[in-house]
Amino acid sequence: MCCRYWMESSPELRPFVEAANRSPLRAKMVARLARPLKTAGEIRPTDMVPAVAPGKNGAPAVFPMIWGFSNPRTGAPLVNCRVETAAEKPLWKEAWRTHRCVIPASWYYEWEHLPSPDGKPKTGQKYLIQPKGYSLAYLAGLYRIEESGDLKYPVFSVLTREPGENIRFIHDRMPLILPGEAVRSWLRPDANPKDLIRSALTEMVYDPVSG
Repeated sequence: MCCRYWMESSPELRPFVEAANRSPLRAKMVARLARPLKTAGEIRPTDMVPAVAPGKNGAPAVFPMIWGFSNPRTGAPLVNCRVETAAEKPLWKEAWRTHRCVIPASWYYEWEHLPSPDGKPKTGQKYLIQPKGYSLAYLAGLYRIEESGDLKYPVFSVLTREPGENIRFIHDRMPLILPGEAVRSWLRPDANPKDLIRSALTEMVYDPVSG
């Protein structure tokens, strides 16, 4: 599961922020959707943020995107998609095949899920989590184009998978996080995503969040 992540004001993230701010789509989305482009701090579902997807020439390009596919039944944002079933479920399978993206983050947040007497998990300690040895977390995602009036704009959902062993005690899901060298291949529409998920990073470092 992934429903919060953090963007640091860092040299590593600056190129993505600057590219998203230069995008002609940004001003249109800000005006029509009445929300800012968020480029630092805690990121939540329905926020507009920088994301990387194939550009017109097929090379990686940065776009402002909204976090969450609109649920066709309720309109509520669908912010996560299980990697195990993305290729089969009607909502995701087209994007899985040809519309993959990455969302650059500094780290993501997760809340510890604890058993309770009624059998339902309860929320415990909040942790910040980052791939070991990396200053960026490239969250693998899927995107599609939605519409508001005459505006067409991209939205994304973060792919999730089973957690790495050292964070399994926190939650039974984690984002699919790619190493930087796999990003370009992940974005290619002709690539096989099942081959690329084998390179996903699973060894994480984590710290409890106080307050």
